[in-house]
Amino acid sequence: MLSRLTRPWAVAVCAVPVVALVATALFAPLPFALAQPGLTANVLGENRGTPVITISGAPTRDTSGQLRMTTIEATSPDARVSLPDVVDSWFRTDRAVMPLDSVYPTGDSVEEIERHNTRQMKESQDDAAEAALNYLKLDSDDVKVSLKLADVGGPSAGLLFSLGVVDKLNGDGRGGDLTGGRTIAGTGTIDPDGKVGAVGGVALKTQAARRDGATVFLVPKAECSDAESELPKGLRLIPVTSLKGAVDALVALESGKGTVPSC
Repeated sequence: MLSRLTRPWAVAVCAVPVVALVATALFAPLPFALAQPGLTANVLGENRGTPVITISGAPTRDTSGQLRMTTIEATSPDARVSLPDVVDSWFRTDRAVMPLDSVYPTGDSVEEIERHNTRQMKESQDDAAEAALNYLKLDSDDVKVSLKLADVGGPSAGLLFSLGVVDKLNGDGRGGDLTGGRTIAGTGTIDPDGKVGAVGGVALKTQAARRDGATVFLVPKAECSDAESELPKGLRLIPVTSLKGAVDALVALESGKGTVPSC
């Protein structure tokens, strides 16, 4: 036989599972990563006392200005990201909420992910060196390029690595620098043929670039709208699809002649 509950008791009994559900939603880990602007590094300079770009087998030139690769910093794959964390980051322009599997390979351990990112960086460096030498029509059997950048993983620095090699070997092709003495930042993958690919996180990378003094940002053309969404004041976007296009745009920007693409 069932006894009838009074209204206050009925409300209390019903409220218990609701409170439990709300508490679970608030504090249970969610499949998201939280990202923010990360470090930038001048590929024409040194990182931890070691030149980022080392070239042998061909004369190199002194450069001025900077070519800064950009990064984002994301919570680790095993971090507990709760609903309050997501809500807080959602409404901040210097934070982003990203699906966990868009940042880290699904199902891999932290150690496996670190190895994966390191492997991607090494492949990106090899492709960047090959793309630069192909662009300059130099034989990779004669000219050797070494790229070193500590504590950074993934392939998104490829474009800037290639531009750094081109600047050190050839500059703007007329005795000047690709940078024109400016601080140029950017992002983008690159393949050995010089094709630039999208990378993600560009709205955060533009903030990192401006924070560290950049006035120009090279962005994969397909990501123009993302880059424009939170573009810092004083930072000019130049969309690119290839290494040649990036070099041509920087030469036109430096010389004041020709067309400089815009988003």
